[in-house]
Amino acid sequence: MPDKDNKLIADILEVFRSNPERRYKSEQIEDVLRMHGASAFKRVVQALAVLEGESKITLTNKDEFKMASPETVVEGIFKGNDKGFGFVRYDEVDPDAFIARTNTLHAVNGDTVEVKITKPSNPWIDKGPEGEITNIVERSLTKVVGEFHPYSDSQVEKTGNYGYIQSHEKKIASYMIFISNKGLHPQMGDMVQASIDEYPDDKHPQSMSGTALEVIGNKNDPGVDIMSIVVDNDINPEFPSEVLKEAEKVPDHVLESDRVGRKDLTDNMVITIDGDDSKDFDDAVGLDMLPNGNYHLEVDIADVTHYVREGSPLDEEAFARGTSTYLVDRVIPMLPFRLSNGICSLNPGEDRLALTCEMEIDHAGNVVNHEIYPSVIQSKYRMTYNNVNEILKNDEELTEEYAPVVPMLKEMAELHEILFNKRHERGAIDFEETEAQIIVDENGKPIDIKLRERGTSEKMIESFMLAANETVAEHYNLKHVPFLYRVHEKPDEEKVKNFFEFAAAMGVQVKGNLKEITPKMFQNVLQSVVGTPEESVVTIMLLRSLQQARYSDEALGHFGLAAKYYTHFTSPIRRYPDLTVHRMIHSYAENGFTDEEQTKWANKSDDIAQHTSSRERISINAERAVDDLKKTEYMADQVGNTFDAVVSSVTSFGMFIQLDNTVEGLIHISNMKDDYYEYDEKSMSMHGRGTGKIFKVGQPIQVKLIRADVEHRQIDFERVLTPEEQEQADKREAEFKKKRSAQHGRGRGGHGRHNDNNKSHGSNDGKKRGKYESR
Repeated sequence: MPDKDNKLIADILEVFRSNPERRYKSEQIEDVLRMHGASAFKRVVQALAVLEGESKITLTNKDEFKMASPETVVEGIFKGNDKGFGFVRYDEVDPDAFIARTNTLHAVNGDTVEVKITKPSNPWIDKGPEGEITNIVERSLTKVVGEFHPYSDSQVEKTGNYGYIQSHEKKIASYMIFISNKGLHPQMGDMVQASIDEYPDDKHPQSMSGTALEVIGNKNDPGVDIMSIVVDNDINPEFPSEVLKEAEKVPDHVLESDRVGRKDLTDNMVITIDGDDSKDFDDAVGLDMLPNGNYHLEVDIADVTHYVREGSPLDEEAFARGTSTYLVDRVIPMLPFRLSNGICSLNPGEDRLALTCEMEIDHAGNVVNHEIYPSVIQSKYRMTYNNVNEILKNDEELTEEYAPVVPMLKEMAELHEILFNKRHERGAIDFEETEAQIIVDENGKPIDIKLRERGTSEKMIESFMLAANETVAEHYNLKHVPFLYRVHEKPDEEKVKNFFEFAAAMGVQVKGNLKEITPKMFQNVLQSVVGTPEESVVTIMLLRSLQQARYSDEALGHFGLAAKYYTHFTSPIRRYPDLTVHRMIHSYAENGFTDEEQTKWANKSDDIAQHTSSRERISINAERAVDDLKKTEYMADQVGNTFDAVVSSVTSFGMFIQLDNTVEGLIHISNMKDDYYEYDEKSMSMHGRGTGKIFKVGQPIQVKLIRADVEHRQIDFERVLTPEEQEQADKREAEFKKKRSAQHGRGRGGHGRHNDNNKSHGSNDGKKRGKYESR
């Protein structure tokens, strides 16, 4: 269909969308659009026929057209903006419904709501639906953390409230949460967790009421900033007393009775390889060559299930947490330290219980034989990534110190190369995402941001863990029994289309059929930009186009790894799904694949998958928030400095930029003062109306830091202008002020400077937790 006809269809649909209750004859549509004549009438009739065929409009018995009745009510999650409006996601495919400020029913960000769609989407101009919230199904906010502001004695007596708190989270920072006099009595500046007892309503649209539950500490005390984020994300930094008591009863060594029914591997040469500061070791590896020339890989994983019994207080607490949370200066573990750093950790020289996955791997990277069984092992060396990397580079001193394992390490590097190439050939997407390590002093103040480098040893362990995870997943899938999988589904077609359009705009040729999306297509794009300035930005945009990995009781495959079967088996100390997988392995081995056994796991798996997926997202959100906090705090001392950066995202309200140290911030359109800029959605670029300048994703840019708001974790930059550009900007500003004065304060209009969105500064879209899927 010609573009002009598409535009006409879009224009006609907008007439109906703007007046959903009104009826129009075709002649009236002509009048509204100011189109007349025989050819115009024919085009209008054809466009109306298209809209009727698409069920966007209906024909009444009086030969009049009206807006088709949209879906009565849909349910979704409200994503609020600090300006008062919001969006509701109610479908995986359809665009989010826009909710005007007057139609939110005072829903708070995250609430589950029912929405009446008042204006359906207009796909011809990519305009989403509009709606009105009719019911709040479930509140997402039952507790909140905020800074306390006390009332005077007279105010307490008058209001019955002791004061109020305000959250540092941008989306709810505008609300005052009044604290009743009946709970705890915090002091000024304390960070307080409070229950929410009353929510916003017509009488109190910008306030809530609650009771102080816990005083975390004064906002200026070391560590309180991080703990406030932790508590606000419903992560408990302390273990309940009954859990700690149970942990104390667990022996600190392997008992003779524990060895029954287990294969004794304590003489095998196995080692752990982890980071310098790691204290919990849940995987050990060993390698030797078989007589037939194949590799024999032994992956031993700590058998946590032996000490964390199903239904016990330890187990219930681990399930509630779902995962360990790794912050810049501490770990909030899933299990008490007595277990995670003690009997469950594969410490060198200590006998430990394990689940072993033995694999025979040929020189093409195929696992030709495997066995999964309970064992007793003893790690012979605690190796670090740094030391192994240096040994693989033939460091003389370290080679001599670790002489007994050097040949094995060399063979491990060879096997990794084989496994990596096999994954690459099948299309696994090879990310080399830059990860920041934030260095803090004893008071938690950030003093440096370093980039983590992944050497051969890190990638080697990743390859071995991936192999074990795939082998275990395939083993139980082929048994046709209930199991727990880690899945990563195919990306949304529209997101894929947008990504490949972006890649093409960057000059990258996209190979393949867009109707048959494969991981190989994404891999080819990444390969095309390796080593270029655009690499990090293309990686970010690619990640944004992919689905979120999750847990499932269905083997839906892992798109990013191009793997048919995948699970999480290798980190039971820090992930509850891995603990569950171990429990299933033991249960099937002890009881067989009976109907009763299968029914038991079939009834549990989906709930475990959903809960642990949710807890993983909560943990990731907390980790990101703490990273953003410390990055903002680090940058606060550098306001006024200039930096080299790259444009990481472009929106209608400005440009997000990223520094070399991974710090991200916003150049708001109001701070782009050298011209009036307009956003081009199709090319994701910003265009200067007067100068013709264009800014697009991946473009190098020099910026000046103008604000670092630690409290709200927001970083703002402006572009560094050349003297010529500055002169032009000053002229434009003078002209603008003169014009504004002449128009008696009328707004600028038209150029979109006052647009905003529903994203916070320093957006971390696409950021990943560690390197893809491995441990």
